[in-house]
Amino acid sequence: MIKISNLTFGYGKKKTLFQDLNLTMQTGHIYGLLGKNGAGKSTLLKNIAGLVFPQKGTCVVNGFDASKRLPAFLQDLFFIPEEVYMPALTATQFVKSTGHFYPSFNENQFDRMLAEFDVPNESLLSKLSFGQQKKVMIAFGLSTNTSLLIMDEPTNGLDIPSKSQFRKIIASALTESRCIVISTHQVRDLDNLIDSLIVVHNQQIVLNKSLDEISERLNFSTTPTSGADVLYAEESIRGINTITKNSIGSYSKVDMELLFNAIIADNQTVTEILN
Repeated sequence: MIKISNLTFGYGKKKTLFQDLNLTMQTGHIYGLLGKNGAGKSTLLKNIAGLVFPQKGTCVVNGFDASKRLPAFLQDLFFIPEEVYMPALTATQFVKSTGHFYPSFNENQFDRMLAEFDVPNESLLSKLSFGQQKKVMIAFGLSTNTSLLIMDEPTNGLDIPSKSQFRKIIASALTESRCIVISTHQVRDLDNLIDSLIVVHNQQIVLNKSLDEISERLNFSTTPTSGADVLYAEESIRGINTITKNSIGSYSKVDMELLFNAIIADNQTVTEILN
């Protein structure tokens, strides 16, 4: 599906964001892309979508070089940026002007999702609130039924009920022939949604594992005190959130926020166990 090989990218010679970056993603997965501010998450997504071009290396999506932006590549990919700018059209008019660019677009599916999001399809999109505009783009992107759907901070602007609807709709839209990539700072918004985690840190992909693989190698728990076997810990209201090595094959739910904090704190032991 996506194969990035030895990709180097920067905005000018003085600011290199990625150096010889390698990454592979497959269909049938919802990937969560995490990284600190300025780590290059949005730029990585733009390289995959062919919106910016690498200085060196390649990004291949479904056999197409993303930088060439061929029509066959573009009609099977949809990218939802963090900031959306909607035209002075109704949702119905927007579908008529744009939907035909995507061969698998399903208007009935779009209408159902708008109804679930409680967004009127006859109001001018430019007059809707930012949150409602985001919902329209999410519904449209899912209804294109492209094999690759990329979303940059999709839950920004959504209220709590809408975030719950978002998780439900995204989960129902995943198929074995589709890959969904979501970049976010709001890790809790992806809880129970993503199945694979990618972390960008220090110009590299330092983690690209399924949550099942992570759970097989690490144990996440909340304890009254921090024991000697703890690899990383943070205090919380409920106690001390800890990461330990999973030496006995037990199962625990992956605390993505705790794991991310351990990685960006350059906890080498955690990183080595995972890789």
